[in-house]
Amino acid sequence: MAKADLSLDAELVVDVMVLAGVGSPQDAVEAVVRDHTARGHRAGARVQRRDETRRGADSAPPLPEG
Repeated sequence: MAKADLSLDAELVVDVMVLAGVGSPQDAVEAVVRDHTARGHRAGARVQRRDETRRGADSAPPLPEG
């Protein structure tokens, strides 16, 4: 796996460490990135399901009138 070196504000990292309940800056940053990525995947899945539902409704046969 490729690695990246980042420079982050120390107070920000400490806040994330406390909120995530982890003991190292590396683990804190990884937790935030993994959470953000997972949220993006879930949001994409919701949009895809919504679009598929709309397409299904558009192709439904018309209701009889009269």
